[in-house]
Amino acid sequence: MNDARGTPHRWRSVFGLILLAPLVGEFLLGNTPISDLGALILFIPLYGCGALLIRETARRTGRGRPTMLLLGAAYGLFEEGPVDQMLWNPHYGGVPFGLVYAGTHVPLLGTSVALLQDVVSMHMIWSICVPIALVEAFGRAPQRPWLGRLGLSVTGVVFAAGSLGLAALQYAYNDRFMASAWQWTVGAVLIAGLVVAAFLAGRSTGPRSLAAAPAPWRAGCAALALTSAYWAGQLLLRDHVPDWIVVFFWLLLAATALVVGLRWSRGRGWGDGHRVAVAVGALLTYVWAGFPQAADSGTPTAVALTGNAVFGTGALVLAAAAARSVRRHGIDESG
Repeated sequence: MNDARGTPHRWRSVFGLILLAPLVGEFLLGNTPISDLGALILFIPLYGCGALLIRETARRTGRGRPTMLLLGAAYGLFEEGPVDQMLWNPHYGGVPFGLVYAGTHVPLLGTSVALLQDVVSMHMIWSICVPIALVEAFGRAPQRPWLGRLGLSVTGVVFAAGSLGLAALQYAYNDRFMASAWQWTVGAVLIAGLVVAAFLAGRSTGPRSLAAAPAPWRAGCAALALTSAYWAGQLLLRDHVPDWIVVFFWLLLAATALVVGLRWSRGRGWGDGHRVAVAVGALLTYVWAGFPQAADSGTPTAVALTGNAVFGTGALVLAAAAARSVRRHGIDESG
């Protein structure tokens, strides 16, 4: 069959994505130690099916990265809002989130601006878009859907069931905390706004530029630099400068990424090689950020270092394989 949905490769892609999303989003970062690898059974329905739904929604409607990014941001707010209520719980998981993020708390939003930025950044980039780009690198037709209607429906049901199940567990674990009606309303409005924006983004990023796109390695280095700057700000600035300085630093990085990304992606010759390079650059940031993150999580040092070594090595191998695969398949200047 010529349709990608009729080949065994699409099932490898599906299972690869639903597994990779939680491995990157939780384990590579160091939030969840390697000793808790069994927690994948909880993460796959949410992270994995969430990433798959976003990818399929974008591809089935003829859209690309802008839609995935915005839906990824909406996913982040959904997971940390309605599902586990971290956005609103000042004592989530026994951690004094209310105190840590108090400096940028905005009563009208019902949460902290800095916390919103962190949630959007981590989930939009690493939980959703990086895994999608890396898995698509191994296919000859990355713009084609992988699932039919039945597969998409089953994925949606698993995602909904997983979200409800995890929400119930978090509710019980966090002393039955329940956010206010106002917080739920604001959260719903923000999520809906991002979903609408994702589809308003359209099927094209705009007219092509006559200027040549940079080499893929330059795009990858830029992604590594910008995402590393974000994490360096988290680790080095947060305890030493006013909280709003960190917020403005995030806005500066986001604006830089937007301007550079739009300019380069419209350049002549921009294609799959560049998109994979950007994903690899961001992935490498999690490889180094996982070490301090695991250390701060309270995980025993030996366990933390073992997890960092195993998942970091796996990330490097995956990055090299994805780069090699996309070079072998050639460059596609669409989506």
